[in-house]
Amino acid sequence: MKENIQARVACRVVGPIQTNCYILSCPETGKAIIVDPGGDPDHVETLIEEERLEPVEIVSTHGHSDHIASVAGLKERYGIPFAIHGADLGIVKLSVKEAPFWGMGKIEEPTAERVLAAGDEIVFGAVRGKVLHTPGHTPGGISILFDGFVLAGDTLFNRSIGRTDFEGGDLDTLLASIRDELFTLPDRTIVYCGHGPRTTIGEEKRENPFLAGS
Repeated sequence: MKENIQARVACRVVGPIQTNCYILSCPETGKAIIVDPGGDPDHVETLIEEERLEPVEIVSTHGHSDHIASVAGLKERYGIPFAIHGADLGIVKLSVKEAPFWGMGKIEEPTAERVLAAGDEIVFGAVRGKVLHTPGHTPGGISILFDGFVLAGDTLFNRSIGRTDFEGGDLDTLLASIRDELFTLPDRTIVYCGHGPRTTIGEEKRENPFLAGS
């Protein structure tokens, strides 16, 4: 059995809310996943074509419109499944209806072929990641842990945290997710956020004003 290898990480900022869409790929096979395609599918397609990647799955860290806007189109373009946590299936439906309010325009509701839960594996080529359930921003918010880094969606930002004033949000739940899941990771773990610059677990433990003393 082959040893798990380090994923390549590429990011494209997409959509009117400037969402970080990540394209993770296996350097051995070229197989890839698309995480949080929240608009501008042409940006994603261009990168995939330039790098000669083979997408195998689309994953959203949660169901808000700025993280799912391009899922349906990319699914059709590449003939690949969509995965999201089961607790956010209702959030997807609500977010599609509310998308115009956030400047997203009309978006197509994507069907989820794979319903994720904590502990599930995300696999592409020789790369393997693990789903962490990190609710609080939404009930089905997830982070995805890989070797040396984590995709945190809108759970944890550089010196900030996700909003909890949307449908299904809860501040205490979000803070517990960060402390009990993310802050148990090694300090050197890189955090790729859903918006804005990356950070590390150690930096956020020391300097995030919302988590002082955690």
